[in-house]
Amino acid sequence: MTTEDCFRIGSILKPKGLKGELHIYVDFDGVENIKFKTVFIETAGKLVPYFVASIKYLQKNAAYLFLEDVDTIEKASTLAKKDIYLPNKLKPKKKEAEFTLFDLVGFTAIDDYEGELGKITDVQEYPQQILATVTYKNCEVLFPLNEEIIKGIDVVKEIVRVDLPEGLLDIYLD
Repeated sequence: MTTEDCFRIGSILKPKGLKGELHIYVDFDGVENIKFKTVFIETAGKLVPYFVASIKYLQKNAAYLFLEDVDTIEKASTLAKKDIYLPNKLKPKKKEAEFTLFDLVGFTAIDDYEGELGKITDVQEYPQQILATVTYKNCEVLFPLNEEIIKGIDVVKEIVRVDLPEGLLDIYLD
C-alpha cells in the first residue's frame, strides 16, 4: 500500500496513559462517519497497517485511538508524530456542490497540446492563486488552477483538461 492508494485523515500527537492509547489530531472532515477496522501509519516512508481496537471522537479535530498490539506507552511512543491514512476506497464521494479545486489531488492532468501531464500530487493556495503540482517527464511542474487554464473536469474519470500557457513546461524541462 502506498500513499497514492490512501488518503490522510490526521496524525498521532502523543500517547495517552500507560496502556497504549493514542491522542490523534483529525483533519479530515467527516471521518467519524467512515466505518474502518484498519488504519495505515506512515513509518520509515512506508504505510504499515494497524488494526483498530477502538476510537473515541472527543471534539471536531481530536480523538483517542486504541490499536491492537499497541498496549504499552513504549509501543505507543514510537508512533507519535506520524501520519494516519485510510484506503482510497473508503473516501466519501463529495457532492458536486462541495467539490473544490483542492479535491483535484489524484486527478490526472491532460494538456490540450502536450497530452497527459501526470497525476496531480498537490494543490497549494498562495495569496494570488492556487497551484497544482504534477511530475512530468521526471520533473516537478507547478501550474495555476484558474478559469483560463482549466478547460474541463471529469469527476467520474478523475481527469482535468487544461490548456497551459505556451512555454510553461519549457521553463521546467530546460
